[in-house]
Amino acid sequence: MFEALFSLIAATGLLLGSPGPAPLALAASGATFGVKKSTGFLVGILLGLCVAIVGATAGVAALYSAWPEARLAVQICGALYIGYIAIKIATAPVLDRGQSTAARPPSLLDGFIFNLLNPKAYAAFLAIFSQFLLPIEESGFSYVATGLVCLVVAAVVDFTWLCLGGSLRPLFHKPKQARVIRVSFALLMVAAVLFVFLR
Repeated sequence: MFEALFSLIAATGLLLGSPGPAPLALAASGATFGVKKSTGFLVGILLGLCVAIVGATAGVAALYSAWPEARLAVQICGALYIGYIAIKIATAPVLDRGQSTAARPPSLLDGFIFNLLNPKAYAAFLAIFSQFLLPIEESGFSYVATGLVCLVVAAVVDFTWLCLGGSLRPLFHKPKQARVIRVSFALLMVAAVLFVFLR
């Protein structure tokens, strides 16, 4: 059981912690708006992840197999929404010393919709549940326990990305550096979406 739990934690950390749309959006939001103001966005992303976990266990793969158009529609909506968040981050105003940004940070609802439409989240959980399901005799409990472990690992990983972005915040008082970092984060988010979409 310990080996299976360790494998599940490692796989979840690698799959959800790799630089995809959600981690990059959290880092960018932390750098742009600060960790405290981005907490709602983080909570929304985790709530969206809960839906992805339930969707993966409930058979989103079967739905996508039956109706391939549904997968394409979700991927397109997700890509557009992630693009919207990337633009919001890239175009946030530069900070003056001692001031906070006047732009509104991404909200809890933004985070929820973001991960609800994030194809990487569903793909990651389909892989996790097919390969790293905890070996518990009662299958229903096995899925619940696996999902809870994944959610805890995701919370730690996502909070780490948010704090990593927050550590870059002092650079955002220098207009040229701030713009370069924000645009770089936005481009990385778009590249991550394209990578997931075109795979």
